Amino acid sequence: PYENTPPKCTGLKQLLDEKGPEAVRDWVLNQKKLLITDTTMRDAHQSLLSTRVRTRDMLKCAEGTAEILNDCFSLEMWGGATFDVAYRFLHESPWERLRLLREKIPNIPFQMLFRGANAVGYTNYPDNLIRAFVKEAAKSGIDVFRIFDSLNWIPGMEIAMDEVLNQGKLCEATICYTGDILDPKRDKYTLEYYVNMAKELEKRGAHLLCIKDMSGLLKPYAAKKLVSTLKQEIGIPVHLHTHDTSGNQVAAYLMAAEAGVDIVDCAIDSMSSMTSQPSMNAVVTALQGQERDTGLNPDKLQALSDYWADVRLRYAKFEAGIKNPSTDIYRYEMPGGQYTNLKSQVESIGLGHQFEAVKEMYTTVNHMLGDIVKVTPSSKMVGDLAIFMVQNDLTPENIVERGEALTFPDSVVSYFKGMMGQPAWGFPEDLQRVVLKGEEPITCRPGELLPPVDFEKAREEVRKFYDDASDHNVLSWCLYPKVVEDFYRHRQEYGYIMRMGSHVFFNGMALGETNKINIEDGKTLVIKYLGLGDLNEDGTRNVQFELNGMRREVAVPDKSATAQVRKVNLADPSDKSQVGASIPGMVSKVNVKPGDTVEANQVLAVIEAMKMETSVVARMKGTVDQVLIKEGGAVKAGELLITIK
Repeated sequence: PYENTPPKCTGLKQLLDEKGPEAVRDWVLNQKKLLITDTTMRDAHQSLLSTRVRTRDMLKCAEGTAEILNDCFSLEMWGGATFDVAYRFLHESPWERLRLLREKIPNIPFQMLFRGANAVGYTNYPDNLIRAFVKEAAKSGIDVFRIFDSLNWIPGMEIAMDEVLNQGKLCEATICYTGDILDPKRDKYTLEYYVNMAKELEKRGAHLLCIKDMSGLLKPYAAKKLVSTLKQEIGIPVHLHTHDTSGNQVAAYLMAAEAGVDIVDCAIDSMSSMTSQPSMNAVVTALQGQERDTGLNPDKLQALSDYWADVRLRYAKFEAGIKNPSTDIYRYEMPGGQYTNLKSQVESIGLGHQFEAVKEMYTTVNHMLGDIVKVTPSSKMVGDLAIFMVQNDLTPENIVERGEALTFPDSVVSYFKGMMGQPAWGFPEDLQRVVLKGEEPITCRPGELLPPVDFEKAREEVRKFYDDASDHNVLSWCLYPKVVEDFYRHRQEYGYIMRMGSHVFFNGMALGETNKINIEDGKTLVIKYLGLGDLNEDGTRNVQFELNGMRREVAVPDKSATAQVRKVNLADPSDKSQVGASIPGMVSKVNVKPGDTVEANQVLAVIEAMKMETSVVARMKGTVDQVLIKEGGAVKAGELLITIK
């Protein structure tokens, strides 16, 4: 059934399940056609719509996808940022997404993006957690694991690769592309650098090699050279991933196809281009009738494209406003998914008017760090440091001197400590000293130092806020304790809202609008929104609506009512007894209370702004006098938070 046109609902997934990953590897190598991975359900919306697409909108086209994309190599539909965004912003479980999509798409392999020792998080996790996560993901329906390290540091990929091989799934090891192999002045990331890394990954048992061009820097002629060289030097299939920010990448794919690339990543055209992947429809039609014809039907693809064009309208408020291709990406070297996210991050902390300055600073920071590979989480660290420098008027010239008195964002501290791995050309020492403030960096794999997770203890912790301490919930809680706890508390308060229509979920109902919500199979509520009452003394408002024709009224807290004016006292930067906020944001943790004894550099609290966390530390030894903040409260930059005597 695996020749040319498999019948409906038998595809490469069946070959993998019956004959194993080596059989799939060989089948791919023996193909004449260019195989395609569809990224519409993951990287496309991560890059265009801040990862906000809901499971509900994927399920509605799942059966059509199974049929129309039957000949695809895989669907990239999990991992990356989709994992925590599902919990954090969409109030849904990524594990449930995986299960529901698998029920409707039994024939195409599912692919996930896995950040090596960072799994689907932003920090290094213990080895046993990485193994347990890979095992559970494999059991739950993931077939292809694309494993990378954010600094191209192979020890950071070892544990994940080994566990994927143990599970009998496809291990796609990754080289992250940066620089420009055709530019003789860029002497770090040369053709030889990539070939050596690829050979090492093949030696370690990878079934496929991915070239992950996360920032869209691989120019067409460079793609031809890199792919043709790799095809001569290694014996496993080569899978090329890029972002079309520059507008050059359909050309890069066509040249890579001529050079023998086996698989390329595309998105359906209404979810493609700009910071997303190149258009599948464009690549398919360009190769029609040619030697490497993909075998996909452009007329059928159009039906999927129309569906996604319609869905995308519901997500208009998450669009990044990028209207045209831009070759300045070659200068900034910023990953596609970060480009859109950084804008909202910068706006959330009141620096929207300085977005251009932050982009320039991103480039400056990269050079300051010695030109590093930039992809989550290393790219997030570069972004966090760029924002921090713009905020505090820092430059490469004054950062070492002025940095003595500043607390750097957690991601920056973690990077210089060696917790993201080792950059190929080391750390700038003077900057490392200022950021670490006397802490010793590590040189080994962080996983060797992290104590293993006690899963039984974790299960008890989950039971404290939710009855169902299944393996899925426990693993997710181990990765992001606060996010997962908040998700379940939300579910207990508001119920299961995955079936609510997306326009209502994001925008609420208009006055007089009637909506049907299917709360479970065969049970539909008809809700008509009638209006809002006045503000009550306790800060609530009465909401009037009809439920199945009966008039109802319920009092809900009005969040805008509580935001009365409050006076903000600023900390004096020269007074070490006053502890101030280095960024505006929300207080996610307070670790001390009045009367506690603290040491210099002890973490007193954590402030979070759009996933950018910063520890608030004591600048002197002493006793905590006042704590002026509480968890969940908002703070301004420079605000006085805690005093020490």
